Amino acid sequence: MKLSDKEWRVLEALWSAPEGLTLGAAVEALRPVTGWSRNTVLTYLTRMEAKGLVAIDKADTPHRYRAGVDREACAAAERRGLLERVYQGSAGKLVAAFLKEEKLTPQERAELKQMLDDMEV
Repeated sequence: MKLSDKEWRVLEALWSAPEGLTLGAAVEALRPVTGWSRNTVLTYLTRMEAKGLVAIDKADTPHRYRAGVDREACAAAERRGLLERVYQGSAGKLVAAFLKEEKLTPQERAELKQMLDDMEV
């Protein structure tokens, strides 16, 4: 599942409200980061429902919109896509690239070492 940046924004708003959002609440949650109008938000929610990304509870009035996909499942799919597209499926190349560009604190270094030791790589 490949999500656009805009779909991620919508899902972020919905993931932050497990009880769901009304259209008005979704508009208010998205407006500061997107500037979208009510119609634009409704269009995204409707299109994303058709893709299975959003669930709409039409029994409630006003309708409540919830994420139709799990955050971690989406994040895992994005990581797999990046790994395949950019690093030829090599997790080692991915980690090495990040470590070349970012400095680790001693605590982060210890945590990474512990994770690798726990994985027995």
